[in-house]
Amino acid sequence: MEPSTTGESAKSHRNHTIKHHSLHSQLHVHHHGILSSTSILIIIISTISVVLVLTIFLIIAMLRRLKSSKNRGSCRDLSSCNTSKSVAHNTISFTSSPDVNGGCLYGSNLGHKPPSKYKGVQVFTYKELEIATNKFSASNVIGNGGYGVVYRGTLSDGTVAAIKMLHREGKQGERAFRVEVDLLSRLHSPYLVDLLGYCADQNHRLLIFEFMHNGSLQHHLHHKQYRPLEWGTRLRIALGCARALEFLHEHTIPAVIHRDFKCSNILLDQDFRAKVSDFGLAKMGSDRINGQNLTRVLGTTGYLAPEYASTGKLTTKSDVYSYGVVLLQILTGRIPIDTKRPSGEHVLVSWALPRLTNRDKVMEMIDPALQGQYLMKDLIQVAAIAAVCVQPEADYRPLMTDVVQSLVPLVKNLSSVSSTGSSRFMNQSSPRPM
Repeated sequence: MEPSTTGESAKSHRNHTIKHHSLHSQLHVHHHGILSSTSILIIIISTISVVLVLTIFLIIAMLRRLKSSKNRGSCRDLSSCNTSKSVAHNTISFTSSPDVNGGCLYGSNLGHKPPSKYKGVQVFTYKELEIATNKFSASNVIGNGGYGVVYRGTLSDGTVAAIKMLHREGKQGERAFRVEVDLLSRLHSPYLVDLLGYCADQNHRLLIFEFMHNGSLQHHLHHKQYRPLEWGTRLRIALGCARALEFLHEHTIPAVIHRDFKCSNILLDQDFRAKVSDFGLAKMGSDRINGQNLTRVLGTTGYLAPEYASTGKLTTKSDVYSYGVVLLQILTGRIPIDTKRPSGEHVLVSWALPRLTNRDKVMEMIDPALQGQYLMKDLIQVAAIAAVCVQPEADYRPLMTDVVQSLVPLVKNLSSVSSTGSSRFMNQSSPRPM
C-alpha cells in the first residue's frame, strides 16, 4: 500500500508541477503579448506625431514661399505701373531707376553717353530737329519762356510736335533738362503733356513734346486776341489741372511737387482739355502729405506759397497754393501781380481772399468776359475752393484729392445741363465792371 500511495503522491506532484509550469507559461505569453501591443501603439502614435509636425513645418514653409512670391509679384506690378496710362490709384516708383539713383536728377556729370531710349521716349539728333523746324525758323516759334524757346516742328514720321530748346546758362538749365527727361519718361497720365523724345547732342539740349493745339491757359485768359473761355470750359480746365496735381501728389512714390504750377504751364489740346507741362523745377517730396524739402526758392512771383517764399520749405501744399492762384485767375480773369490796378488790388490773392466768402463781393470779382453765363451755385463753390487753397497756413489747405472730389459734381452737372438743353446756365444778374 505504501509504495502505491507514494507513487500516486509522486504522480500528483508531477501533474501539479506541470500545471503550474503551464499556467506560468501562459501568463508569460499573455504578458508578453500585452507588452508588444503597447509598444506598437507607442510607435504608431510617435510616427503620427512626427508626420504631423513635419506636415505643419511643410505648410509653414509653403506659406512663407507663397507670401514671398506674392511680394515679388507686387514689386513687378509696381514697376510695371511706370508705363501705364491709367491714373486710377496707380503708384509709380522712381527708386528702381538707375538714372535717378545715379544722381541724374541733381545735375551730375553728363560725360557718359545717354541711353538710346527712355522707356518709349525717342532720342533725336540735333540734325533731325533742325530739319523738323526748318532750321529753327522764327516763323515756327510758338512760345518763349525763362528756360527756352518752343518751336512747332514736324518729325520724320509726320508727327507734329512742340520742340523746346533749353537755354544752357549754368547748372540750372542742365538740371531742368534732366528732371524733365527723368520724370516724364516715367510719369504717364492723361493730365500731363507727353514727352515724345529728347536730344542731348553735344551741347544741345532739346525736349520734344506732344503738340497742344490751343496753346496755354495764359493766352486764353489774358490775351485779348483769343476768344474768352466759357464757364463750362473753365470748370473742366480747373478739374483737369486738379487731377494732374492729384496724380503727382497722391499716385507717385515719392510724391512729385511741380514747384512752378501756373497758367502758362497749363496747355490745352484741340478739345480744350488741360494738361500740365514744364517739370524743370519739380522736386520729389519725402511723402505725399507731410513731407517737406528745404530748398532754394524757385518759381514765379505771385504763385509762390508764403511758407515756401519765406523759408524755402517745400511741400505738396505749396502746389495747392499755386493751384488756388490759377483758380482765382479762372474766376476773375486777372493776373497774379498787376501794378496797373488801383492801390490794394496789385496782388490777386490779397485782394480776392477777403471777398471769396461773400456772395455779393464774389459777384463783383467775376471775369466780365463771362457776361453772366454761369450757374451761381457753381460760382460760389469754386470761390470757396479757391479760398481754402490760398490759405496763408499750409495746414489749412486741402489735399488735391479733396479739390478733385469737390469739382467732379460741378463738371458732371455741366454735362446734364448740356444734354437737357437747359437755359439755367444764364445768371440773370450782370456782374459789375471791374
